[in-house]
Amino acid sequence: MERLNKQIQAKEHLIGVAAGAGISAKYAVKGGADLILALNSGRFRQMGLGSVAGFLPFANSNDMVMEFGSREILSVVGETPVIFGLCATDPTMEPEAFLKRIRESGFAGVINYPTVGLIDGKFREALEEEGMTYLQEVEAVRLAHELGLFTMAFVFNEEQASWMLNAGADCICAHLGVTGGGWMGTKKVLSLEKGAKLARQIFDVCDASGKRPIKLVYGGPVHAPIDVQYMYDNTSAMGYVGGSSFERIPTEEAIVETTHRFKLTGHLEQDKQLMDRLSHANEPYDYVAFVKEFVAEHYMNNISLTELAERIHVSRTHLSALFNKEVGCSFPEYIAKYRIHKAQEVIKHTRLPLSRIAETVGYPDYVHFSKTFKKYTGMTPQAYRRQT
Repeated sequence: MERLNKQIQAKEHLIGVAAGAGISAKYAVKGGADLILALNSGRFRQMGLGSVAGFLPFANSNDMVMEFGSREILSVVGETPVIFGLCATDPTMEPEAFLKRIRESGFAGVINYPTVGLIDGKFREALEEEGMTYLQEVEAVRLAHELGLFTMAFVFNEEQASWMLNAGADCICAHLGVTGGGWMGTKKVLSLEKGAKLARQIFDVCDASGKRPIKLVYGGPVHAPIDVQYMYDNTSAMGYVGGSSFERIPTEEAIVETTHRFKLTGHLEQDKQLMDRLSHANEPYDYVAFVKEFVAEHYMNNISLTELAERIHVSRTHLSALFNKEVGCSFPEYIAKYRIHKAQEVIKHTRLPLSRIAETVGYPDYVHFSKTFKKYTGMTPQAYRRQT
């Protein structure tokens, strides 16, 4: 906790990586991961299955995590804390005894996973009739806290956040749903805008509690660095936890591309053409990702959605509809918010004239910049500078 809080105070964002194999954990640590999560879904991802396989009776979750977490992950991560994904609703487990075993095995803490928070409808009702409820996960976090373990909690709404805080959770992770993106990612996800709204509601409960937990986001529409930046800009998140984002999606992309390159070795021109076609594959998420990355690199310039649509050979109407669906706001609103967030950062850290800052973030007309700034922050640039 001391180490993580020092990073937060230094304005460094925390990164948690849910790893299903030793190789993933080892190189996540080399990349700077602050926490490694051993979750059963990570193991199923290593089998080529989607993360939701972790919710089906293919294996005993707690035994699986104990086995691969102990043998593969704890042995390669050094001093980096490893968090045990605890299935607290397992009716065959004696919670306190198993938590002591987790602690004695070398795990630094626990998180409630798999969680009934991801289940709804008639199946959720049936589970709750049998006594398998989210409150069991809350109780497990309370016991873990009393045993001196670091406690993380996946929460899906404000009420669950309040329960977990009262149970002693050190970290509240706003779970935004199953991760989208890539070939196996779910196609039905919250928009970035709705995901940010849900995270803000959960974090408001954290702030009002006076307990000062670590606040993280996970899953749903957040599967790329630019999406995480959106959450940092629009919520008070202190970091990000990902599983598919670090294991599945990069592996999908790297293995497909590498295999095709080996397949076409000696045919360099055909290889280049194939890679170009693959990079412009007919994937809605690829189109939107291209737009978000382009904005991140060129926000200070004039950007036309029509020109971007021409670059990737789709109609402007189609691209606009895809963008609205995934992000949850229009392209002009997205780029305006992005520029204003950049302006806020420059104002905080420099004494540049406000007119110069306006030009730097893509507003040659200061009056337009000032009006837009006030629209999204509730105050003028001058007032914001005085406040900060």
